[in-house]
Amino acid sequence: MLGTLCSLITALTCVTGVTVVTQKPVVTVRRGETATMDCNLGTVTTYQARWYKQVPGGVPQYVLRFYHDWGDVEYGSGFSSPKFTSTHQSESDYRLIINNVEETDSAVYYCSTWDGSVITVVFGQGTKLIVTGSTLPAPVLTIYPPSSNELKSNKATLVCLVSQMSMGFADVIWMASGIPVTSGVSTSTAVQQPDKSFQISSYLAIETSDWNQDKVYTCKVSVGSSASEKIIKKSDCGTEE
Repeated sequence: MLGTLCSLITALTCVTGVTVVTQKPVVTVRRGETATMDCNLGTVTTYQARWYKQVPGGVPQYVLRFYHDWGDVEYGSGFSSPKFTSTHQSESDYRLIINNVEETDSAVYYCSTWDGSVITVVFGQGTKLIVTGSTLPAPVLTIYPPSSNELKSNKATLVCLVSQMSMGFADVIWMASGIPVTSGVSTSTAVQQPDKSFQISSYLAIETSDWNQDKVYTCKVSVGSSASEKIIKKSDCGTEE
């Protein structure tokens, strides 16, 4: 069931000929505040709005559903009032409200509805909720140099492993000699670890000649309000076999 839902979220957000469900891309709040996420169902006015929560690397969780004619919100397993609730501003405008937010509430929240005119479920693109706070621990960074085998070619790859993240979203910036680099950068999606923390890997492809010039490379990572950075250069590294 959840696997099917994952496929639906991917496949049905851009189906032509159906209503367009609109959501704000990002909402950022501080720990302890109230998060509100709005959803417009487009032309749909006679069907409920459903909300799903998905942490990076996880399966969607059904949060709740609400219809403007209902007196009460219907909740999914593990979600309840007063932490979660929903209101409506019109027959097609709905709002998900999360009270007293915590870092664990950081996720992508998808709004969906049923378009009876074409008999299909329609999902919005999702709202990324980022919960920040002064108590957030800084992520732990480890940079791995290119291997000696890789350095025999004209290309080399630096790997920045980011661990102990308190949420599944992070901004990664690579710099070469203090100058931000965008070309050759790729960053994985976050993966939740057994201890509930998250981990990502970011890669920077460089020229072997630049590495041999002993340039200083910096990996800088921001998770909410916390940030860490680590540098690497050839002269600080031993020979990789």
